[in-house]
Amino acid sequence: MKLDESKILYDRSREVFPGGVNSPVRAFGSVGGTPVFVKRANGSHIYDEDGNEYIDYVDSWGPCILGHGCEPVIRAVQEACADGLSFGAPTRKELTLGEMIKACLPSMEMMRMVSSGTEAVMSAIRAARGYTGRNKIVKFKGCYHGHSDGLLVKAGSGALTGSAPDSAGVPRSYTKHTLLADYNSRESVTRLFGQHPGKIAAVVVEPVAANMGLVPPQPGFLEFLREITTRNGAVLIFDEVITGFRMGLGGAQGYYHVTPDLTTLGKIVGGGMPMGVYGGRREIMEAVSPLGKVYQAGTLSGNPIATAAGIATLKILMEGPELYDELNAKADRLTAALAAALPKAQVNRAGSLFSVFFTEQPVTDYESALTSDTGLYGRYFHYLLENGIYTAPSQFEILFLSVAHTQEDMEKTCRVIEAAAREVK
Repeated sequence: MKLDESKILYDRSREVFPGGVNSPVRAFGSVGGTPVFVKRANGSHIYDEDGNEYIDYVDSWGPCILGHGCEPVIRAVQEACADGLSFGAPTRKELTLGEMIKACLPSMEMMRMVSSGTEAVMSAIRAARGYTGRNKIVKFKGCYHGHSDGLLVKAGSGALTGSAPDSAGVPRSYTKHTLLADYNSRESVTRLFGQHPGKIAAVVVEPVAANMGLVPPQPGFLEFLREITTRNGAVLIFDEVITGFRMGLGGAQGYYHVTPDLTTLGKIVGGGMPMGVYGGRREIMEAVSPLGKVYQAGTLSGNPIATAAGIATLKILMEGPELYDELNAKADRLTAALAAALPKAQVNRAGSLFSVFFTEQPVTDYESALTSDTGLYGRYFHYLLENGIYTAPSQFEILFLSVAHTQEDMEKTCRVIEAAAREVK
């Protein structure tokens, strides 16, 4: 496989962008080599600047659940563009999308649209603090909630990949109210509530951790978080930027039957366009301006292009719930192939979301995720890439399936996985 054009573009990009990229994990920092510069995509495939074709399991990090270039979504965006790109004023489309989200996620009694998942989580935490009058929040090691200052403490995703869980440029005072717990550890959460009685505003959690690789909640863990936050008057925030509409129309909260106070969404809710949403209990959201004193605003919030894409995407999902059965069947096939080919590795899964860890130790939290052999993962990644399979360029990201992945895609992927297991050491 030749990547001549990607190499030229990468060299030029390093003169313009830090590390040659506009998001750290794209730099291939943990797997080595030259980042693939994507030129176009269609269905389940992406095509790079050198003309190479790949089966894509990144799906733009989640939102392309219907596949790239889904015709109804593209048509909705084109029609919306013809009417204007942004108005900075209310539109019918944002109301329509909001009502669709509420129908799928009844816990979101009232919501606010924003432009990214980072903005959604940042705003939800501000709302929780304003509502409770408290400052401290609990987050979990290895869970990533965007790059806002107060949350870059033992973060996952690109921060974990780069071995820099704490970001430079974040004053200590910004994180002094951020308390760290261990994912799947009831004891660590109980201890923090005991140490800070009446001071914790919120617990924010990925209900399925998906930024240290895929780590599902252990039985009863989410129910425990629901109980302890209720008992202590704290707000429970589910960060469903990845799991929302991926694990089903009801997200992870519907999948596990645990209702949070606030939910954050991103990626998929805009049908692949830049968008995020946060919302939940009416009395909490009424603390947000202009009704309350918690200020948050954005010119592009609920913009007509993103809402058009989101409406088209959710319409297809709401009218075709059987699509989730298809995604789960595809995940069955791929995870079975991974488990058979890599018996010493760990294959974690929740719904159609999954990842493989190159460690013999079960992965249930941040510390066990760190036992993975990242060098071996890098060699495995490149074998797949050179054989036309595009997966996450990091041990600590997950794989996404789309409706557009075909049986032929599945068969080829399984063959390449089996070959990789023989060849990569």
